[in-house]
Amino acid sequence: MKKNNSIFDPVSILMVTVGTAIYAFGFVEFNMAHQLAEGGVSGITLIIHALLGINPAFTRVILNIPPFILGYKYLGKKSIAYTIYSTIVMSIFIYYFQKFDLSINVDGDFLVAGILAGTFAGVGTGIIFRFGGTSGGSDIIAKVLEIKKGVQLGQALLFIDIIVLVASLSYIDVKHMMYTLIASFVYSKAVEIIQNGGYAVRGMIIISNKAEEAGIKLVNEIDRGATFLNGEGVYSGTDKKVIYIVLSPEEIPRVKNLMLDVDPNAFISVINVHEVIGSGFTYNIRKKKLF
Repeated sequence: MKKNNSIFDPVSILMVTVGTAIYAFGFVEFNMAHQLAEGGVSGITLIIHALLGINPAFTRVILNIPPFILGYKYLGKKSIAYTIYSTIVMSIFIYYFQKFDLSINVDGDFLVAGILAGTFAGVGTGIIFRFGGTSGGSDIIAKVLEIKKGVQLGQALLFIDIIVLVASLSYIDVKHMMYTLIASFVYSKAVEIIQNGGYAVRGMIIISNKAEEAGIKLVNEIDRGATFLNGEGVYSGTDKKVIYIVLSPEEIPRVKNLMLDVDPNAFISVINVHEVIGSGFTYNIRKKKLF
């Protein structure tokens, strides 16, 4: 069978288009309509629109040209191609939604507007990310800073967003800024849920003097596989067996109660796990074309 070397996948293009449409609708109907600011390039377009009256549909494309040129050198062809596509399509949707009355009436409730702004932006961006695109602008700049200067991606994005949000006080008051921060919080959670597909898994590291007894009970009563790791106490220098186990969030309380019975003095650390591949989590799961 001949391998498809095309950069663009039809399903990915469709879903990136859907994501940009969702984002653009929320941007026009909640951010622009209720004077809610935003971080990154989108926030800069709102500042320019408020101060100079230039449509964000135009400034969004113009402001993204330098990041595109910068990102082409450091990002893959597929990533930059999807980013350019999503940026252009998003500008088209932003222009389109301003021309047609498709607004959602929130009766002047800025809290509801902020929540909806964050939800639409987060869902749209999450879909774009999940199918290979980015929102462009600050994402590209932050990625380049990570590669060239070693700055963590999250820190770079936060720094850029803070600068843009502070600058947004030139056209909105503190009250609107507070609602903007609510929208930003909702946005981050929505992106996480959509990008990861609602995937929620926890890892547990258990250090106990009764590790073998605890391990047997975990396997038999929780019905999850567990692994013994070899550890050594830094202060005592004694060898210890460390249990590592991956669970669903609902199983965490059961393990805690089990360890209270086996070893009340056990050290337990619960960590977030972004992805697990293996029996019990990906066993016999068929691939889906879209989600």
